[in-house]
Amino acid sequence: MSYNEWLERISWLAPIISLLFLWEVLAQLRIFPEYLFPSFVKTLFSGYLLLRDGTLLINLLASLVRVITGFLIGSFTGIVLGIVMGYRDTVYKTLHPIFSLLMPIPALGWLPLFILWIGVNEALPILLVFICSFFPVLYNTTSGIRSVDRRYVEMARSLGASSRKAFIDIVLPLALSSIFTGLRLEAGMAWRTIVAAEMIAIPVGIGALMITSQYLMRVDIIIVCLGVLASMTLISEKVLMWMEKKTIKWR
Repeated sequence: MSYNEWLERISWLAPIISLLFLWEVLAQLRIFPEYLFPSFVKTLFSGYLLLRDGTLLINLLASLVRVITGFLIGSFTGIVLGIVMGYRDTVYKTLHPIFSLLMPIPALGWLPLFILWIGVNEALPILLVFICSFFPVLYNTTSGIRSVDRRYVEMARSLGASSRKAFIDIVLPLALSSIFTGLRLEAGMAWRTIVAAEMIAIPVGIGALMITSQYLMRVDIIIVCLGVLASMTLISEKVLMWMEKKTIKWR
């Protein structure tokens, strides 16, 4: 790899480094009180202390398990139901009005109702992640399936392909791009939802750590948690992009 190619690959770091430098300079100028605007170095050290005593890992692991569980259940349900709705007009006409009515409701809008129905326990944040994950995948899967030109299927059927084979070999591959778009949208929404739910009702997790830090006036810990959330959202998106690239090889 040449020097210019290497420089081009790391060029995206320049704005981030500039932002961190500006952060440190403003903090050192003491324009704001230190407890409200800690320096980057102090925040980084606070993150190290949280890692060393296990506090950050324990809370991150709790949030991660909830996100993965709700994500997988919501994705699977959304994909399966989206395939059925996209491929069967009767099912689509029956269920589409119902989901169109429920889809605009924010996932956190269900929180008071779920607290009354199931109480404050581990099922609560998982159910909220399921809700926020289910609808984007359902919508994109249904749209992807229905956007495939039916003439391709008819041509395959005329050449002797069964309905199942035509779906697997033609419809599903052409709809995969739309399905993965829903999954990527879902990943970011899942982390936002889990943090909000933990702030309100759950004692352990990144959101719970942030709200506890607010009560203690620990802005440095809040910023560490925000950095962790940004990193986890980015990692989730990159993993799904890698999976999409490996799955949709013809792209």
